Amino acid sequence: MIILMDLNNTSYNMGSMYNIEDKHEDKHEKYEIKEYFDFEDMGLKENLLRGIYAYGFEKPSPIQTKGIMPIIDGKYVIAQSQSGTGKTATFTIGMLQRIDDNIKEPQAIVVANTRELANQIVYVTEALSLYMKEVKVSVCIGGTDTGKSIKDLQGSQIIVGTPGRINMLIKNNKLNTNYLKLLIVDEADELLSNSFIPQLKEMVESIPEESQICLFSATMQNKIGITKKFMVDPVYILVNKDQLTLDGIRQFYISIPEENWKFDTLCDLYNMISISQSIIYVNGKKKADWLQQELEKKDFMVSVIHSDMSMVERTQVINDFRKGKIRILIATDLIARGIDIQQVSIVLNYDVPMDKESYIHRIGRSGRFGRKGVAINFATKREEKQLDEIKMFYHTQIEQMPENIEELL
Repeated sequence: MIILMDLNNTSYNMGSMYNIEDKHEDKHEKYEIKEYFDFEDMGLKENLLRGIYAYGFEKPSPIQTKGIMPIIDGKYVIAQSQSGTGKTATFTIGMLQRIDDNIKEPQAIVVANTRELANQIVYVTEALSLYMKEVKVSVCIGGTDTGKSIKDLQGSQIIVGTPGRINMLIKNNKLNTNYLKLLIVDEADELLSNSFIPQLKEMVESIPEESQICLFSATMQNKIGITKKFMVDPVYILVNKDQLTLDGIRQFYISIPEENWKFDTLCDLYNMISISQSIIYVNGKKKADWLQQELEKKDFMVSVIHSDMSMVERTQVINDFRKGKIRILIATDLIARGIDIQQVSIVLNYDVPMDKESYIHRIGRSGRFGRKGVAINFATKREEKQLDEIKMFYHTQIEQMPENIEELL
């Protein structure tokens, strides 16, 4: 079976969203998705419930009401939900419920497309499993000491990492997959793209045939192929593309006549409003470094993160930002996905992103899990056309920034 998704299709019933070739008969009875509006109704382990409440969750978010139980029930899952709605916690809670505390072998692998996202998943998993003392989580990512990765695997039930490092450990018989119950693919649209698909295919072929596979993402690119070997009778939990923007995020733009006027506009904006923490997105690494230098000349306390930095440097920046030591972070799309900094109230697109999917992931850094947030786009004439395309694609409103913007923060 090959499943092809086309988000350009304006009809969103299951038959039109997925074109299925070589359709096979379902091997299982039709699975009914039920909604659970209270964590206590899900039959979760007591110590997992304690961790959920300690993390700050009170009630399940929409994706959690539908998405946790299919994972617990061992179903293959394809889940799409907007950024900031608790997707990571959805698969983490389901995964932690399935883990057998008494087996000190890998039982779940979570694959991420970047090191930063992998570390974020570890952060959430360790927080939710705070009271599950027998559960151990290990991170396996490229750019780190291989020997340390191997040592950390000892006694770990949950492995989180990037595909290259995980495949290397499996191939060298350092990561035992004999007890594996669950493979979770986060940011599935990226990991099912041409650059990653060979690595993911290699991983799927290395795990037990009966292992459950779950795919999660905020967006799905056009015509993603998922072979029958990947998914068997999957449960679909999907939202329409016109529901992908966050209700809690107000989106604005500022018309900028010339590119070289953006910097002064940015300085004026920061001098006009008071912001706890913000992320400024640009489309290139050189521009990120340049913008940092120029803002520092104006006595702004600012840091930068992009792929030319070492993993140690990037991790330190993220940790400092999460702790509030950094108020302004300049970034490329490296951290557009999956990074949960709850204090971020505003995202600034100094450059409008090159592709529509990145826009959703960027603005999702503010307004996390129902909190209010603001996204401001700096747009030249050319970029205003890109914003028009984004508005049409997502059926959303991006208004001209009002003078009373500070009241919205």
